[in-house]
Amino acid sequence: MSEIKLENVSYVYSEDTPYEKRALTDVTATIKSGAITGIIGHTGSGKSTLVQMLNGLTRPMSGRVLLDGKDIWEDPKKISDVRFRVGLVMQYPEYQLFDETIRADIAFGPKNMGLDKEEIERRVLEAADFAGVDREWLDKSPFDLSGGQKRRAAIAGIIAMRPEILVLDEPAAGLDPAGRKNIMEGLCAYRDKTGSSVVIVSHSMEDMAQYCDDIIVISDGRVIAQGKKEEVFSQSDLLRSVGLDIPQITLVMRLLADNGINVNTGVYTVEDAVNEIYKLI
Repeated sequence: MSEIKLENVSYVYSEDTPYEKRALTDVTATIKSGAITGIIGHTGSGKSTLVQMLNGLTRPMSGRVLLDGKDIWEDPKKISDVRFRVGLVMQYPEYQLFDETIRADIAFGPKNMGLDKEEIERRVLEAADFAGVDREWLDKSPFDLSGGQKRRAAIAGIIAMRPEILVLDEPAAGLDPAGRKNIMEGLCAYRDKTGSSVVIVSHSMEDMAQYCDDIIVISDGRVIAQGKKEEVFSQSDLLRSVGLDIPQITLVMRLLADNGINVNTGVYTVEDAVNEIYKLI
């Protein structure tokens, strides 16, 4: 599938005004093909601006965004083609549902791609299944669904375009633990089935540790760490210095080690911690 690289990307809001805000400064990062990449950072660090660069929703003031080695802004008239290949799910996407039925909402993107009715229907059903949208919901109004159901329907609308890269800004924000798990496991299943790259912005270190392969850390508009999740979460002092933390289960394992119990402190999920503790029994 596809890979995205950002090369020395910068962006400033309201430049040369009293409200100037530098969002990104000389950002270089790679979204690897077929990987689930997590982007973490404190509020206002530049995460949302960064992901809006990935599909051309926001154009960098300097630097380049490369999709499979080609600058996505090389021909601005073709930026819509990039948006079909790189699907972006904004934060709280359920508020962006607008059609009379869930079926029509999911079909909106494929219709804009010029597909025939049979292919559109095929994609609607496929995307609904991937996103955990019950087919019985398809002919209901979005207003008849719960918040979590609407979230899944909105994600299905992007999946229906079969993007090579799926980008989600806080996809599980505001959901209860069961809803979070359903969304995140659905995204993993989508990656495993399609081979698509997935990018997830989240404040949850636990979600990042459990579901992601790679992590990019943003602070004050700059990338301060990136790599495999094990490499990034091992830099606990760096993460804490920018207002972030490591997963809670990792803290538990470190406390055990500090109290003389011989456990691996490089553990980032509950499942791995359970396995470590079983070794001691």
